[in-house]
Amino acid sequence: MHPGTRRQQLLTISAALAFCCVAGCADLGTYIWVNDYTDAVAPADGYVIANGDVLQVRVFNQDNLSTKAKVRSDGRISLPLLNDVVAAGYTPSVLGQQLETRLKDFIKLPVVTVSVEDSRPVAVLVAGEVPKQGTVALDANAGVLTALLAAGGLNDFAHRDRIFVVRPQPNATPARIRFSWKELLRAQDKSASFKLRTDDMVVVE
Repeated sequence: MHPGTRRQQLLTISAALAFCCVAGCADLGTYIWVNDYTDAVAPADGYVIANGDVLQVRVFNQDNLSTKAKVRSDGRISLPLLNDVVAAGYTPSVLGQQLETRLKDFIKLPVVTVSVEDSRPVAVLVAGEVPKQGTVALDANAGVLTALLAAGGLNDFAHRDRIFVVRPQPNATPARIRFSWKELLRAQDKSASFKLRTDDMVVVE
């Protein structure tokens, strides 16, 4: 299947899901305000590596083992001596610790640091009462306001206190997190610090 056709199919499916969500949430349903939301899966030490990230792997005093690698679609990177290594789903510090353990078979007391040199864009679907519905590509660490502006802002029919982020949760019902346009513009509280992730859906009622 041509990549463009596949992307179009995914967009169509996502748009249909978004429409169902908007239609089903007319009574507001179950939600939590952003200031009360706690991300149960957020790592304690920050960024989670994902497909498309470019990593810099440095092995102290071992220039021949240090390299730059892009995380492939299977979530792995290729490294000297270790060949294919799973990187997606780990933080850089955890991945570095795992690499140290594996390199002990080859060198004495390896010290490995992993950093993200180039992060993949965040792909977020924006639906509902916005001028341009669809998937937008955002820089890493982008917030809700950035996604809405990329979709043209709010249209004349939008409820300015009915902005939701629908976030998938592992083994649980997706979280539905509520924002208000006023607070987004004032950049207060968690509205400003809340960061979107790929697979999040922004819905404006």
